[in-house]
Amino acid sequence: MDDHKPEVVKEPDMAYGLYSYADYLSWNMDEVVELIKGRIFKKAAAAPRRIHQKVSIELSLRIAGFLKGMTCEVYNAPFDVRFPKTSREDKQIFDVVQPDICVICDPAKLDDRGCLGAPDLIVEILSPGNSKTELKHKYELYESHGVREYWIIHAETHDLLIYTLENGRYVPSRLFTSGDVVESHVLPGFKLDLEEFFSYIK
Repeated sequence: MDDHKPEVVKEPDMAYGLYSYADYLSWNMDEVVELIKGRIFKKAAAAPRRIHQKVSIELSLRIAGFLKGMTCEVYNAPFDVRFPKTSREDKQIFDVVQPDICVICDPAKLDDRGCLGAPDLIVEILSPGNSKTELKHKYELYESHGVREYWIIHAETHDLLIYTLENGRYVPSRLFTSGDVVESHVLPGFKLDLEEFFSYIK
């Protein structure tokens, strides 16, 4: 007699549930979801727009080229980043996100499931419909967990805002647009000419 019971995958209550990374691992859902403070945030059901993907791929390639021979590594979504607060146990982790691009310079934070702890640099590429999550919930999450630099790229309008962590709080840059050359504080020497970059992205 087979005593093994089939694994039961609970469908989450999208509105009222409080969930952990352990719950997240048990779901078999069509949508891509993220957890912030135990609440579920659905990513767009449709694939991102083409310009979003072009920005993501091209920027990742440029960062990867810059990082050759260094300890830091760059990853693209889908790639789970877990933010532990009081414990590293799956059932005690309530924040799991999939940034568009992230750079991790501490190899100890990387495992087979992604990144456990704050990346050094996170880039989010805004698409219609996801601005509220990126600008409010993720801002607070990244700041509180010590993500040293947070880039928000508006793919449609060709501009960029950079938040740099200083004394535990984010300090915003001015809004960079075409004609500006931006440089990362976390990756000294990495520069991005926005006019050249977005002209290539068209």
